Amino acid sequence: MNVPNAITFGRLLAVPLTVWLILEGRLAPAFWVFVIAGVSDAVDGWIAKTFNQATELGRYLDPIADKALLVAVYVTLGATGHLPNWLVILVVSRDAAIMGGVLLARFMELPVRVAPLRISKVNTGAQIALAALVLGKFVFADMADWFEGDVLTICIAVVAVTTLSSGLSYLYRFAQQARTVGPR
Repeated sequence: MNVPNAITFGRLLAVPLTVWLILEGRLAPAFWVFVIAGVSDAVDGWIAKTFNQATELGRYLDPIADKALLVAVYVTLGATGHLPNWLVILVVSRDAAIMGGVLLARFMELPVRVAPLRISKVNTGAQIALAALVLGKFVFADMADWFEGDVLTICIAVVAVTTLSSGLSYLYRFAQQARTVGPR
């Protein structure tokens, strides 16, 4: 196992820790674990590219670690009342639909190519920013008012719109690719 993959495994281990901290009401430490996990994503990618350490395992494991962290944090923040349930359902449903589409395509032996879309990258950034905003108000108490109200509402709206746009874009792309290949 190389360094980037070890860092990615560390990010996977941050998932249950972050969930536990949120459930225990220890949101300030949860914020820092979340931030460290986010930074580790950039670091492992940089190391893999810079030092030619990209691996097949890393190509699969990295997005799994990213999604596991985001989905777990969203579900936990929703369950504890820090995010609206409808938004959590939207975020989780999008990811489940994409994974389901990929699995169905593989099962049907359709050569569907899965590549991150630009809107998906924007969506991931917005999801990370919202989670950091929600957790960050417990770290930066003197700025807690700034983290509430209009700023929070706008961030929730951006996540909702980009999540829906990204999900529909993937659905459209899968349908186009499946139509091009046709039934077997």
